[in-house]
Amino acid sequence: MTADPVVGLASVLAGARFLPVLTVPSPASAGPLADVLAAGGATCAEVTFRTRDAERVLKEMAAHGGLTVGAGTVLTPEQADRAVTAGARFVVSPGLDEEVLAKCRELGVPVVPGVATATELMRALRTGLDTVKLFPAEAIGGLRTLRALAAPFPQSRFVPTGGIDASRMPAYLADPAVLAVGGSWPVTPDLLERGDYDEIRRLTADAVVRSTP
Repeated sequence: MTADPVVGLASVLAGARFLPVLTVPSPASAGPLADVLAAGGATCAEVTFRTRDAERVLKEMAAHGGLTVGAGTVLTPEQADRAVTAGARFVVSPGLDEEVLAKCRELGVPVVPGVATATELMRALRTGLDTVKLFPAEAIGGLRTLRALAAPFPQSRFVPTGGIDASRMPAYLADPAVLAVGGSWPVTPDLLERGDYDEIRRLTADAVVRSTP
């Protein structure tokens, strides 16, 4: 079955406009982390494939039931396959790879490729996608770049990620071209290492409030 990636993503996010981006070294953290994210009001999360046990973390968090979990930093079709088998409901990539897009279509899951230029955005549009990840958002000019790209491509929707924090998020979300914002600031490696789940819950709740109209 082949899903419409654009409609599928909006449906999967179900109105959520803050997407926590998680890099979790230990599967032992997955259950407690899912608990506090849900307690903070998050309804979705992206588990990046940047660690050895990312697949297990994703599986544990997907089994929690309180979060819609996707896979991030997906670089190959094989990773996309493993992620969906582990329970990923959507796939995010830092760049645009046609083989990854094709695999996600085959698997029937929404896919959000990363773009940083008009050329990459045009390539995404040619594949039938209209929702992309602007990455790394702040490093390539932030809102100025997003608005410059959105102007000639009004059909595009963006999920800016990279360098965005709580103070910058509302300005992004105020732009009509932005579907959601991805951010890692509520779940930093330092907070995970310390097991400071109270602070993670507090920062998550603050992000959710800031992202709610």
